[in-house]
Amino acid sequence: MILIPAIDIINGRCVRLTRGDYATERVYNNDPAAVAKQMQELGFRRLHVVDLDGAKAHHVVNLDVLRRIAAETTLTIDFGGGIKSDDDIKQCFDAGAAMVTVGSVAVTHPELMLNWLQQYGPERLILGADVRDGRISINGWKEDSSEELLPFLRTYIYKGIRNVLCTDISRDGMLAGPATELYQQVVTALPECQLIASGGVSQMDDIRALDAAGVPAVVFGKAIYEGCINLKALLQEFPQS
Repeated sequence: MILIPAIDIINGRCVRLTRGDYATERVYNNDPAAVAKQMQELGFRRLHVVDLDGAKAHHVVNLDVLRRIAAETTLTIDFGGGIKSDDDIKQCFDAGAAMVTVGSVAVTHPELMLNWLQQYGPERLILGADVRDGRISINGWKEDSSEELLPFLRTYIYKGIRNVLCTDISRDGMLAGPATELYQQVVTALPECQLIASGGVSQMDDIRALDAAGVPAVVFGKAIYEGCINLKALLQEFPQS
């Protein structure tokens, strides 16, 4: 299983929210690049970076943080939050992102998403599927669309998308366990999907359960910053190549 620590950024600082609510912001570190270096030193190879300012502003904001992390680590970074235009996505790649996560645009402007898929290739794009009550949520989780999860994913996988980051919003930041049954449904229905599960991981048993369900990758953040998981033990059990 691929283990992907998350760094969420507001005002250049490493924070976490609960269920995407900006009013619940908690700052864990003022230097996201230092956190990223710690993750690399522990043995992680991937990093998920979310520009929460960008998600709110509808354009990428924290490019300087991305540049620093890319310059100071060798982590494979996927970056998301506020990617709405050709300029946004180009700036992310130019700043050092190996991959980008695109959510809202895939719902509101599918033709743009498909253009990016053709231009950059499926290995560099991650389809963000943030789910609330079975439907895809957009614009920093402030709006719920009419798109249902499995039909939405199926359409994009048919078009060539392979990487999917799925977040159950009701679980995000709650440390109450991930939506393992939901992710197992996705893996079963769409075996060609390279699913990254996100939201709710609170202990090693959660990651073991996702692994047993056939989920190939997991993103987690709050459990790291709250000290809920022994990261050295986790990486011994799931070494990253």
